[in-house]
Amino acid sequence: MVSSEERLSDFIDRLNEERKPAENEYTTESEELKDLFSAVKLVRTLKEPAMPEAGFERRLIGYVTEKLAPKSRKNMKSRMRMAVLAAAAALLFLTAGILFPFKEKNMVSAMAEAYQDIKAYRGILEIKSANSAGETVTQAKLEVWADKKGRYYVNGLEGANANIITVNNGKRKWQIRPDQKRIYLFSPFPDSYRFIFEIGKEIDEAENALDVRRAGEAKIHGRTAEVLEVTPRSGLPYKIWVDKKTKLPVQKETAAQNAVRYTVTYAELDFYDAIPEDLLAYQAPAAYEAVDEDAELAVNDWKEAASVAGFAPPLPGALPEGFMQEGIAVVPERKLLKIYYAKDGKKAAFIQGKAERKFTPSPSAMLGEVDGSVAEIQSPLYEAEGILSGGNVYAGNTDLRSIRWQKDGFEYAVIGNVSLEDLGTLTEAVTGWKFFMPAAEGKTWEPQVKVPYDLKIEENTQKGVDAGSMPWKLDPVYTAQVFVNLEISPEGISGDGPIGIEDFKMIHNDGKLAVVSVLSDKSPIEKVYLKRLVRQDPTGIWTVVGYDPAGKN
Repeated sequence: MVSSEERLSDFIDRLNEERKPAENEYTTESEELKDLFSAVKLVRTLKEPAMPEAGFERRLIGYVTEKLAPKSRKNMKSRMRMAVLAAAAALLFLTAGILFPFKEKNMVSAMAEAYQDIKAYRGILEIKSANSAGETVTQAKLEVWADKKGRYYVNGLEGANANIITVNNGKRKWQIRPDQKRIYLFSPFPDSYRFIFEIGKEIDEAENALDVRRAGEAKIHGRTAEVLEVTPRSGLPYKIWVDKKTKLPVQKETAAQNAVRYTVTYAELDFYDAIPEDLLAYQAPAAYEAVDEDAELAVNDWKEAASVAGFAPPLPGALPEGFMQEGIAVVPERKLLKIYYAKDGKKAAFIQGKAERKFTPSPSAMLGEVDGSVAEIQSPLYEAEGILSGGNVYAGNTDLRSIRWQKDGFEYAVIGNVSLEDLGTLTEAVTGWKFFMPAAEGKTWEPQVKVPYDLKIEENTQKGVDAGSMPWKLDPVYTAQVFVNLEISPEGISGDGPIGIEDFKMIHNDGKLAVVSVLSDKSPIEKVYLKRLVRQDPTGIWTVVGYDPAGKN
C-alpha cells in the first residue's frame, strides 16, 4: 500500500515536472492529504518570491500544523510528520523559484550529471535548413570528435566543407584544404571557430539560460528524446532534444531567421576514453603549402619575451586561486605578447601590443575601467576589435569573454572562456591595475526629457533586426545619431545627416542602459539615453528613452 508520504512526494514531483498529478485535493479520500495538496499548490502559486526571513521554516511548520488541527491525539504524530514534509516542500518551491525561475531543473541537472562521466565522443552531425514552405535541404554532414580538454577533430563529409579537416589539439590548430592544396595554421586559443553543436557547450548554455521548458517528446534516429525549449541570455529561443537514455542533447533547432530554420542532429553518437592520437597529430600532407595565419613563437620567460616583442609585460602578482600559467608566446609578425592561463579545464590569455589606432569600443560592448582607462567588456565576445581582431570573426558563436583597453601607448586584452568575474580578477592579478565594471560607478543616469515608446513596436523591430534588417539598431551610437538628426530634420535625412557619427561619443554602457554624448554645437541635444528594452544582450536593439537638451546643464 502506498503511504501518504509517497503520495505527497509524487504529487510534488509531478507539479515540478509540469504534469497533472495522479490525484489531488478533489480526488483523494484522505482528509489530511486534501489539506496538504491544497497547501502545496497554494505555496507554488506564489509569484516573485523573496528570500525567507529568519525563522520562516519554523513559522511555516507551525502554520501548516495549525491548519491541519488534529482531531485526536492518536494521529497527531503522523500529521506532524506530514506537516514538516509539506513545509519542506513549500521551502523547496520557494528556493527553486529564487534560484531557478521557471526552469526545467530536473532535465538540465540530469544532462550536467551525465556529461561528467563523458571523456570523449564521436558523432556524425547532420545540418539541415528548412524554409517557411517546409522545404528541407541538407547543408552539411560532419564527422566530429571532441573531448573535455577542448580538443576536437572535424571532417567534412558532405556539403560546402566536404573533405576539409579542422583540428585543434590544444597546442596548435590547423585546417587542411584539399581544394587549395594548403594547410592553414592558427593559434589554438582563442579559437574563433570550433564546431556547431558541442555537447558540453549546449549543456552549459542550458544551465545558464533564462528559461528552460519541456515542449514534448519525439523520436530522433531511433532514440526517444525529451524536447526542451531554451530561452538563452543571449539570442533567440531555440529547442534541444535530449536522449532519455543517455540524458545528453542529440538535436538542436534554431529560431527562424529570414524564414530559415536550422536543425543540427547527431545521426550517430558514441563515447570513448579519448580521441585517437593519430587524429590529433599534426602532419602536413605531401606537396601542401603551409600558411601560418598567426605564427606564435613559444618563449621560456619574461626576459626572452621582452627581447622578441620589444617591450616587457606588466609584472604579475599572485594568480587568483585555481589559475595556473600555461605558457608565454610572442607573435613576431604583429609584435604581440601572449601569456596563457588555465583554470578547471578552461583557458584565458593576456595579450599586449603597441596601440596602432585610437581606441574605439565595440558598439555591442559594456564600458568599464582598468586603472582609469576606458575598457571594452564583451560577455560573450561578439565583435573582435583592435588587438583581438587578427582576422577572426567571433560573432558571438563562442563562449569567449573579453576585456580590452589602452594605456600609455599600449593596447591590452584579457580573453577567455572563464566567467566574467574570473576574467576581471585575472586582469587585476596579471596587470596590478584595478578593474571596474560599469555598475561599480554607482551613478544614476536619468534623462531630463523622456521619450515615449511602444514596447510592442520595439518587439516587432527586434524581430526585424533578428531577420537581418536595420542592423544599425544594434549600435547605440548610430541609433542616437539617427534620433538627433531626425530631431533636426524631421522630414527625413540623407547620408549621415546634419551631424556626422564622429560627433557622437558613448560615455556609458552597462549592457542595459547607454548614454551617448553629442559633441556638435549644431545639436539641440546634449545627451541621448538608450535602453535595451526587448533583450539585454549583444543581439538586443537599442531604443531612445530620453535626452538632455543642449545648454540646460
